[in-house]
Amino acid sequence: MSLSDFFTPIDLQKLTPPNGYYTSQLGSKISIYTDSFPDIDGKNIALIGVLDDRNAVNNSGCALGPDYIREKLYQLHEGAYTTKIVDLGNVKQGQTVTDTYYAVKTIVSELLKIDVVPVIIGGGQDLTYAQYMGYEALEQKIDVVVVDSHFDLDDDSDGESLETTSGSYLNKIFLHEPNYLFNFSNLGYQTFFASQDSLRVMEKLYFDVHRLGELSGQTSVAEPIIRNAGMISFDISAIRSADAPANTNATPNGFYGEEACQICRYAGFSDKLTSIGFYEFNPAYDNNGQTAMLLSQMIWYFIDGFYNRKKDFPLHPKSQYLIYKTSLKHDDHEVVFVKSKKSDRWWMQVPYPTGGSRNERFHLVPCRYEDYKTAVDGELPDLWWRTYQKLN
Repeated sequence: MSLSDFFTPIDLQKLTPPNGYYTSQLGSKISIYTDSFPDIDGKNIALIGVLDDRNAVNNSGCALGPDYIREKLYQLHEGAYTTKIVDLGNVKQGQTVTDTYYAVKTIVSELLKIDVVPVIIGGGQDLTYAQYMGYEALEQKIDVVVVDSHFDLDDDSDGESLETTSGSYLNKIFLHEPNYLFNFSNLGYQTFFASQDSLRVMEKLYFDVHRLGELSGQTSVAEPIIRNAGMISFDISAIRSADAPANTNATPNGFYGEEACQICRYAGFSDKLTSIGFYEFNPAYDNNGQTAMLLSQMIWYFIDGFYNRKKDFPLHPKSQYLIYKTSLKHDDHEVVFVKSKKSDRWWMQVPYPTGGSRNERFHLVPCRYEDYKTAVDGELPDLWWRTYQKLN
């Protein structure tokens, strides 16, 4: 079975403005599946629409989102780089939701093998599980970052996991065997939407969860978290309803549109990130195409970040980095930091527990300058301790 078997072509005539596209607009730059399936060789990014919302809780209609986003995205102009992007079309809705998950999983897996970054648009956030399953064939640990106002950990009254829905898909990821999840991070949860039980689960597992208030007005706090992510899932309802009304679960509070764009640029800029999904956009509730335009700009910023990657991870050559060693107040232990000369970004060395069979002695975790200052003051950064616990 080839990838083309999963897709339906795009009716470009319906999306194209009356006067067509300028040569600098993405509609002229992207290889789009219309009559024949496009060649993926040599491409960096692949757009994938998914027409399935059967397990999107209280948001029926988000399966219709992909073409509305494309219409706006194609009108945006290419940045100061040469894009190599392919739009593979829309994934056919399977006979069952499980069939759709299998299709998305297979597509993501095949694209990862050839170093093409899948950008998934449309459908419910339950598709995050299928996106995650695409990494199974790689058999390596990954970090998952979810931008969401909720923790999607709903259980039924009997304590058994519900079916995979946009409100419970994290259960499937956390409990999946074999387990390839090294770390989970949530950006932008709102405390009144999070039960104390779910917060205790996150703390027990040493996961990184960050309230909206921690990130509002200072999205740079999220940069090291995003830099460590292998995949990102973005629920459009994490953006405040004034900026993104096209979701039945939208609420007054959330990220501002420009903050969502900044998060997406950090995602594109991350050398480790290999897939991203934008979910839960429901065009039936949009206001004059406002949310579709915002989403297209978020994707544009992801693309802009991607083509401005510094490729300074892994740390090679060593001449491009500065090493800083700090000592703790009440211990003879030292904390080692690494700073890139290319990007001014920081990493922290966390030793693997003794007795391990790993070839490396240290795990490098992205951090902020503030973590270095904490260590200079003689205190152990919280990030160091949580990372060490996970390694253990």
